[in-house]
Amino acid sequence: MKRLLVAAAFLGVMNASVMAIDLPAEIAKRGSIKVALVPNYPPMEFRDPATNALSGFDIDLGEAIGRKLGVKIEWTETSFAEFMPSISTGRVDAILSGFTDYASRHEIASFVDYLRSGPQFFVQQSRKAEFKDAASLCGKKVGASRRTMFPAQIAAWSEKNCGSSPIQFVGTDGSADARTQLRQGRIDAAAQGNETLPYIMDLEPGTYATVGEPIAQQFTGIALPVKEKALQQAMLEAVDALIADGTYRTLLAKWKLTDNALEKATINAGQ
Repeated sequence: MKRLLVAAAFLGVMNASVMAIDLPAEIAKRGSIKVALVPNYPPMEFRDPATNALSGFDIDLGEAIGRKLGVKIEWTETSFAEFMPSISTGRVDAILSGFTDYASRHEIASFVDYLRSGPQFFVQQSRKAEFKDAASLCGKKVGASRRTMFPAQIAAWSEKNCGSSPIQFVGTDGSADARTQLRQGRIDAAAQGNETLPYIMDLEPGTYATVGEPIAQQFTGIALPVKEKALQQAMLEAVDALIADGTYRTLLAKWKLTDNALEKATINAGQ
């Protein structure tokens, strides 16, 4: 009798770990979800320099979602430019790659949002005393990736807060280029997503200092085909289950993203 009770308890634990969520028939039959990513955005996704293995918060989260749904995650590397075409043509089932949920993308993809972030100003540590708050950047040269919404967000913030001495925006070829220009003294400050800065500052200790708070709020989400309502619901329930059982918080702490937590997953919360 005791053995039966132990077996029953074990089965209950196993059943709880794999959720009874309805997946699209094709995915359920295949037993896997094809997920696109570009592994160049630490700590969200990158290749471990020591092992070349995929690593990062999104990788851990994706694998945890797969376990909840009882399917394998098939990671598919692509380019950022191919994200939306890969969703619209069905080459992949999802994008999980630090992808920002913007309303302008909702015609092609629906987003299950799992993280909050925003553009954050930062300067060289050696010049920290010059910039006590974000307002001290008015009239200064600030760089950020031109491939993001940061240029528009910085312009909006500058118009609201800087009056006749606006920020002089400098477009860069990505966040790494912005940091290079900052170290070279070609710009006074840079901006990038606040979810990435703790990791970067750990890699280059004593190099950078943040200024003020994030100047806007945006959401990072799992992009899914608009018509795949069942897959959207499955992903939403899986993320909420990971939030409820503590896995989400554990992964956030591992990658120093606790300040970016959401209390509950949402769909298409981006503006």
